[in-house]
Amino acid sequence: MQIAVDQIAIAFVVSLVIVMLALWRGWLSSSGAVGALLVGTLTMGFGGWVWGILLGVFFISSSALSHFREEQKRQAAEKFEKGSRRDIMQVFANGGLGSIIAVFSAVWPSPIWFWLFIGVMATVNADTWATELGTLSRKPPRLITSGRIVDVGTSGGISLLGTAVSFAGGALIGLVAGVLTGPDGWWFLFMAGGLGGLAGSLCDSLLGATVQRIYWDDVKQKETEKQHKYGRVMAPLRGWGWMNNDVVNLLSSFFGGLVVVVLGLWFS
Repeated sequence: MQIAVDQIAIAFVVSLVIVMLALWRGWLSSSGAVGALLVGTLTMGFGGWVWGILLGVFFISSSALSHFREEQKRQAAEKFEKGSRRDIMQVFANGGLGSIIAVFSAVWPSPIWFWLFIGVMATVNADTWATELGTLSRKPPRLITSGRIVDVGTSGGISLLGTAVSFAGGALIGLVAGVLTGPDGWWFLFMAGGLGGLAGSLCDSLLGATVQRIYWDDVKQKETEKQHKYGRVMAPLRGWGWMNNDVVNLLSSFFGGLVVVVLGLWFS
């Protein structure tokens, strides 16, 4: 593998500018800024500018949506483990896998890596869109495993609006990838991104409803993803101790990536 030092240097500068803007907008914590700088540099430095743009589409759209109608989403956000200001673990959970795939694509060139990357980015974008916009649904969500009506923000809860926007979020990644790589086959990347993102988002909900660690907030008498509240540790309610929201995001994004790889191999 021949490392293009100039490409990595350009990727570092571009990533640094974006990170500084994100810090100014309050989209990243200080640790999140370090993580985003590393993820952005590796992704664009080893994958190329198309990969970097796809990462940017996810980061900008998801960050903007996290501040869309914040007041209406405040009650649901109390249940989430992390807030809209991303820390380093959130950055790695959403973009770390994509940066590793970019490095692998430079070491062992193959179109499969790009399909996998599209699926990963489509999933994290789809899941974020579903979370940020699905919580605004006028109809209450239902648990993916049983169909039981649950409170807004409950892990594993899905709605028609959330499902629809998750497909749209994934499809956006696929569409941008198709436009940037040429007119041939853009429709495939559009649909693959939508389906991969939707599949990964539903996988996220399934993990959230079954094995993700959930705690009980005895003050507000409801479930929460937060282990620490009110200066003390919340009592575990269900799920595996190591399966927090960041791990769920990582696993579901990998699943969405595999869906796009399977579609790519099938149609090619």
